[in-house]
Amino acid sequence: MSFKTLRSDCELLIVHTSDLHIEHDYRGSLQDGDPAACLKAVLSTAHQHGADVVLLAGDTFDSHRIPADLLDHIGSIIVGAGLPLVLLPGNHDPVIAGSVYFFPALADCANLHVIGVTHEERVLFADLDLEIWGRPHRDYADMIPLERPRPRSTAWQIAVAHGHYAPTPDRTTRLRPSWLIGDGELAATGADYIALGHWNRPARVGPAAYYSGSPEYAGTVNLVRLCASGKIEVTRAELGLPASRRQSDY
Repeated sequence: MSFKTLRSDCELLIVHTSDLHIEHDYRGSLQDGDPAACLKAVLSTAHQHGADVVLLAGDTFDSHRIPADLLDHIGSIIVGAGLPLVLLPGNHDPVIAGSVYFFPALADCANLHVIGVTHEERVLFADLDLEIWGRPHRDYADMIPLERPRPRSTAWQIAVAHGHYAPTPDRTTRLRPSWLIGDGELAATGADYIALGHWNRPARVGPAAYYSGSPEYAGTVNLVRLCASGKIEVTRAELGLPASRRQSDY
């Protein structure tokens, strides 16, 4: 299940996942009545591997129509995890008026960092010498997820984006937009790792660019090890989700 062979000089470990699509109806009925089961599995796996940060690369929520009791449940899970979570809003859960991120259940989670809400476009972990940056979806319209790359200000830099990879994006017609991400934009970031969301399956699409896939479809998360040698090691860790919780269609 590895993208790359493990090394032993790692300084930081980031858990990268995306597309949990939490909602209370369809997904809740699949997950033994707990729509947050995949989030629990992700955070449990992060703890097991000693993660420093958990990164959610878009579409954590299927929409903003989430009942208050479910938001309370999710907030308690996040706080209880005791790990820093960086969340990038995606095309299903953009930063708009009435977003779930502004409800106290999530807004009061001190360890939840929402790009575009609690932070404009970057989250700085000074003690880790790590910066995580990205452009959040701010509406349901098309956008360029990796437009305006950010200059490096820390030893480690991770870029995060939610959109569809196309080696050479065609943005000349309205029929083509799909929050496209191209090879040139990936290269321009200069980031040590590019955490992508929007695809349900895990994939490597560039030297430093990876989709994690959704927990339900892939059954895994990406483990990103930032090593003192400057090497980046990316492997996948099984979540141990029962077959009934692993779905291939949204």
